[in-house]
Amino acid sequence: MITPYGHLTYCSNIHPGEKWADHFQSLRENIPYIRQQLASGQSFGLGLRIANEASIELSKPEVLLEFKNWLTEQDVYVFVINGFPYGGFHNTVVKDDVHTPDWTTTDRLEYTIRLFNILTELLPEGMHGGVSTPPLTYRLWWKTEADRQLATEAATNHVLQLLDKLISIEKETGKLLHLDIEPEPDGMLDNMVDFVNWYRNVLLPKGTIHLSRKYSFSEEQAKETILKHIQLCYDICHAAVGFENPEEILASLNETGIKVGRIQISSALKVNFSSEKEIKLKAIETFNEPVYLHQVVSRNSDQTKSHYPDLKEALADWNENQEEWRVHFHVPLFINSYGVLESTQGDIIKTLALHVENPFSSFLEVETYTWGVLPEDMQKPIGESIVREIEWVKKILSYE
Repeated sequence: MITPYGHLTYCSNIHPGEKWADHFQSLRENIPYIRQQLASGQSFGLGLRIANEASIELSKPEVLLEFKNWLTEQDVYVFVINGFPYGGFHNTVVKDDVHTPDWTTTDRLEYTIRLFNILTELLPEGMHGGVSTPPLTYRLWWKTEADRQLATEAATNHVLQLLDKLISIEKETGKLLHLDIEPEPDGMLDNMVDFVNWYRNVLLPKGTIHLSRKYSFSEEQAKETILKHIQLCYDICHAAVGFENPEEILASLNETGIKVGRIQISSALKVNFSSEKEIKLKAIETFNEPVYLHQVVSRNSDQTKSHYPDLKEALADWNENQEEWRVHFHVPLFINSYGVLESTQGDIIKTLALHVENPFSSFLEVETYTWGVLPEDMQKPIGESIVREIEWVKKILSYE
């Protein structure tokens, strides 16, 4: 829906369905209720998640036409697509496979091009649109610095091939589309510092050479084109897990000129070990589930940080020097405490306050996808939960 601070939506990765028919059925079952509750009498924006298998089916003209007709009937519009998870995301073990295939592969490139082709057809006239994507690859798959550099180079080359496609789409249709890269703990672009450093030191130099050779662009034209089409997916949960400061993030982006394609509004778990340590360890252990990656960053008493690929490893290595954990677990936005545990809701409030003061993205997307693996007492009907999430965001934005 349209707000004074941008288009506000939620990501449909909360709904199961790797096949298009299954996902479309989930949308038909949930969207009318959600729109009625949140945007009665006005158009409702949807952040669409399309798995690879679904993208192949939805690329068929007759299937895409059916979906477009349904969107028109429901007064729903699509302006962003979640292209991070390629395959199964529900009722299966995901863990680090959420990065598979990564940007070192042509499979990821071809999938992302397919998503942009679909978005070109769905995007309303006069709007720009984006597809989110993983942070190039999963860092822990590459054991040496030399391997990581080679992987980064291969991934960047594929991103530049995708850039060619976005240039072509804009030339042919007039529609501005952007790839929204999403830093995540243990991704090759683990945090905002990694992202900005890659953008400044790898993407811009390689991209400038590429565009100069292929299109005879000047250095300034090349930089402007890259900044326009390759943007950031600012996931507040991921930044909070890394103890990153929103003001510093925005200052760094502004210095380089990097645009924020979307703000993903999401919350992580926080464990303060200043008291009730054993009770809190037992409490956080209930979130140690087998489906998703729950990376942990620990702030230690000497102000260093320890990184763990999953909650299991952090639990096994806990020690008295650890002052606070941030756990990658997309918990509900509207809950600040879970008994003795807390959330990083404060980071959301702080980031959105900065956005209200000086808007830095046109799109805001709620992304809480872990409802099905939350402890049982926290689970509520999906439609009800989505409505409550977005109503909370509207209240924080304070425009109602």
